[in-house]
Amino acid sequence: MVQKRTMATKRVRILLRVSSNQQLEADGDLNIQRQLVLDYIDQQEDWIFDGKEYFEGGISGYKNPVRDRAALQEAYKDAKNKEYDILVTYKDDRIGRRMWETGFYIMTLKNVGVDIYTVKDGCISPEANDIMGQLVLALRCGNAQKSSSDTGMRVKDAASKLAAEGRFMGGKAPYGYILENSGNLSKHGRLLKKLTVCPEKAEIVKRIYGLSLNMEFGSAKIAKILNGNEKCRRLSPNGENWKGGTITSILTNPVYSGRVAYRRREKINEKYRTLEMKDWSIAHKPNEEIRIIDDDTWNRVQEKRALRAGKYTKKPENQNATVIGRNDGMLPLIDILHCGYCGCKMGNGSKYNYWTIKDTGERRTSRIPIYRCQNAHQGVPHDPFKQIRADKIDGIVFRQLSDYIGRLQENEDILELIVQKQNEEKRKKEKELLKEQKQLEKIRYELASMNSKIPEAVTGRYDLTLNKLMSVIEEHEKREQAQLDKLNQIKAKQEKSSVSEKEWGELCKKLPTWKDLFQNADVSVKRILANTLIQRIQIRKDHINIRFKIDLNEFLHPRGSMD
Repeated sequence: MVQKRTMATKRVRILLRVSSNQQLEADGDLNIQRQLVLDYIDQQEDWIFDGKEYFEGGISGYKNPVRDRAALQEAYKDAKNKEYDILVTYKDDRIGRRMWETGFYIMTLKNVGVDIYTVKDGCISPEANDIMGQLVLALRCGNAQKSSSDTGMRVKDAASKLAAEGRFMGGKAPYGYILENSGNLSKHGRLLKKLTVCPEKAEIVKRIYGLSLNMEFGSAKIAKILNGNEKCRRLSPNGENWKGGTITSILTNPVYSGRVAYRRREKINEKYRTLEMKDWSIAHKPNEEIRIIDDDTWNRVQEKRALRAGKYTKKPENQNATVIGRNDGMLPLIDILHCGYCGCKMGNGSKYNYWTIKDTGERRTSRIPIYRCQNAHQGVPHDPFKQIRADKIDGIVFRQLSDYIGRLQENEDILELIVQKQNEEKRKKEKELLKEQKQLEKIRYELASMNSKIPEAVTGRYDLTLNKLMSVIEEHEKREQAQLDKLNQIKAKQEKSSVSEKEWGELCKKLPTWKDLFQNADVSVKRILANTLIQRIQIRKDHINIRFKIDLNEFLHPRGSMD
């Protein structure tokens, strides 16, 4: 019998989140969590579940901001479209564990007519004029964040202790190793893995340490040597080329001496930073099963690298030199300039000149701003053209940009047409992004379900053997990573290929004065203007290609190449 919906009936949807691939508690196991939520909905007389679930698998509500959580973004989009009235989840921390963001998200849904309920606490969406209710919400979200923060500290402390005892704490296998099943289960039923030496790649590691110790070569030089050998190049981490950064990571990772390390990096302000070696948690005793480099070689390499680094620090006589000219922000194209030979982003290769004023003895210095190909600097095989002075390219680019703005000024209707086209493209890309996000969630859903069967497979109570199940899981993990990479590429392309409505609005206001602004603006302003309108610049020895975010030739009659 079809149930008729009355005026008072509320359309309900549910949110499920498991913050790791395998949790067995009531609020972690996917099937149990779903059943608890559905039972709660069935107890409400005027609620009808419309069948749609918003699912997150392997997503942390503490580490990930709301903007990066596809399920929450989809729930908000559907709420704006008035598709449902109530969102139900098991506990408030399923929404998130970030104090201000979570509360703001809950109130944002409230503003478009959707209340959030939890099995544990009922409705957690206060009215806009309910000050006490909003204070309770702030305390609720703050408590969830503090709980995660405290748990995180306990986990880090425990992991540091285990690492000091020689336990591998997970993650990708360092170069020269592979991950194999250890045969042991974690307390959550996850099959633990162990490091195993890959003999062929271990020989490459030994060669890297030998070149650093005996020849005193730097990372870029070692990368260049390895790239000159076909076998070494084939055995590089990406199967294509070695880079100086990879060499540095190998030369500073104590795992090659048999000592696993934990907390080599730390997330600070949403970005990972490499910590100093003294702050790492390193195993007290080496594990001979994973040792590739002996202690003497490891220690001498660290000492010699430290000595070599000292050679490139500023000499004592130049410490107090007076800087002539600007010393920062001298590369306005640093975000959009790429090497025309390898496609790599150009980095900062600026150099200093020092001299002494004869009459006064004052030591002075000037900086020569230079764009440098990062691949070439890292030792990747490259065309002889590797860098270019900023004063040789900046003027050319800004003359083209000035001409571009002039063409905009000549056509009063062009901005309206551009915005219209941008909005059409934006809708297409959002639809594509949502489709790929759903595919990712489907893969994660399947992955979470399979991980939950590991304990049964270990005891022989599952249809598949443990090895077969792990093989299927590994295949899904590869699919998950491939899908995630695909999503990130779409997002990056979306961000780079369009100018936001806000930016176009500012452009409309400033357009009449931009040409004059270019003549007098400082480097930081020019950098902002260039980033607003230019998608990418490719530079070769005798050729510059400028790709604007909006191709005016689509709207105007062609007036020649922008190259």
